[in-house]
Amino acid sequence: MSTRPEPLSRCPWGDSTPDYAEYHDTEWGVELHGTSELYERMSLEAFQSGLSWITILRKRPAFRAAFAGFDPARVAEFGPADVEALMADAGIVRNRLKIDAAIHNARLIVSDEVDLDALLWSFAPADHVRPATFADVPAITPESTAMAKELKKRGFKFLGPTTCYALMQATGMVDDHISTCFRAASAR
Repeated sequence: MSTRPEPLSRCPWGDSTPDYAEYHDTEWGVELHGTSELYERMSLEAFQSGLSWITILRKRPAFRAAFAGFDPARVAEFGPADVEALMADAGIVRNRLKIDAAIHNARLIVSDEVDLDALLWSFAPADHVRPATFADVPAITPESTAMAKELKKRGFKFLGPTTCYALMQATGMVDDHISTCFRAASAR
C-alpha cells in the first residue's frame, strides 16, 4: 500500500514547471483587487506580450524592485534617468516601449485619478462558462475586447484584447481552470 498522495489534477500548463504549479495553485484565477495590485498585473501582462509567462514570473521580484513595488504614484514620477536605469537592469525585460508604457500608464492612473479596481472589474462577465478542456480556453472575449477598447480610449498603452483577457484570467475576473482541475473542483 502506497502512502504517496495522489498527484493533483491541474490545468495542463500548471504542471509544466514547479514555478507554474505554485502560481497555478495559489494565484492564477484568484480574485485580486486594489489599484497597485492591478497596476502590477496589468504591467506584467503587458511585459509578457510576445514572451512566455514563465519569463515574467521568474523576473517578478526584480520587476517589483525596479518599479517601486508597482506603486503608481511612485512610478508616475520616473524620469529619463529612471528609464535608462530600467533599460540597464538585466533582472527585468528591457524593452523600451514596454517600460515607457508602464510609466505612461502609471501617470494616467495618477493624473486622471483612475480607480483601476472599479474600471477593470466593470468588465468581468456576469456569467462565465468554465472551459471543459484547455482547447476550450479562449484567447479573447467580447469583454476583453471591450476592456482593451476602453483602456485605449483613456490613453493606456500596450493593453490589447489578448493581454486584457490574460489579465482577466490572472486576477480572477474569469475562472478558466478547466473542469478536471482540482482548483475548479474546489470552486464548486
